[in-house]
Amino acid sequence: MNNDQMKKSSIFNVLAVTSTLMMFPSCGNETNLASKLWAELDLSATPNTLTAKEQQSGWKLLFDGKTTVGWHGYNMQGIPDVWEIENGCFTINGVGGNEEQDVITDGIYRDFAFTVEYKLSKGSNSGIIFQVKEDAKYKFPYETGPEFQLIDHDNWPDKLEDWQIHGANYAMYPPKAEPWNPVGQWNRLLLVVKGNHVAQLINGVEVVSYEKYSDEWVQLRNSGKWADYPDYGIVDEGHISLQNHGTKLWFRNIKIKHL
Repeated sequence: MNNDQMKKSSIFNVLAVTSTLMMFPSCGNETNLASKLWAELDLSATPNTLTAKEQQSGWKLLFDGKTTVGWHGYNMQGIPDVWEIENGCFTINGVGGNEEQDVITDGIYRDFAFTVEYKLSKGSNSGIIFQVKEDAKYKFPYETGPEFQLIDHDNWPDKLEDWQIHGANYAMYPPKAEPWNPVGQWNRLLLVVKGNHVAQLINGVEVVSYEKYSDEWVQLRNSGKWADYPDYGIVDEGHISLQNHGTKLWFRNIKIKHL
């Protein structure tokens, strides 16, 4: 470990102690928040629209199904050619695992709820990366931001760890439930970030929850894949990214709410 990495590790250890003193009153409160936010969503609404109920609850559209307004390529202007709009969905039209072609929101978010409907194709792989810092010194959003993993792990050609399968917080926390629908069917995820608490839901079921900067989080962050990425988890607010991993997925009904 070089001096910069040792310094970074020390910083994360200090943050872990600080956050322990500042944790939420109970995990139950955050579970209730995620359930409340899920209940605000109108699952029968026309794709890429907001119902009156959702508008009153503070939800906003991040994708209108027709344009890429509100999005751009990571560290670039405009949208990478590999992305297109197909039948009201934001999708990938080419093959090639070039994460430099990820798209990110124009907006930067701190405390928020994010929801999107997604559909996997056979053997597909992608993710929702959040708390992303856009900077020319980084090549990929995942160098700074955690990832809500989306993958058809049953048909992925390589052996995967439990923290790589569908629903995981990639390279950190494996999913604790498997509520997703089969490949070719729509799923809806909800990502809730409130202070240091993060909750990941699929189809209304919590698959991951954790406290950023907790002792557990710091240990996982410093002992696994991210030990080689000194700025992973470095920011608490950032862009939200749809990842291109060279496989076909569809995204629609992308909505966000400030908390």
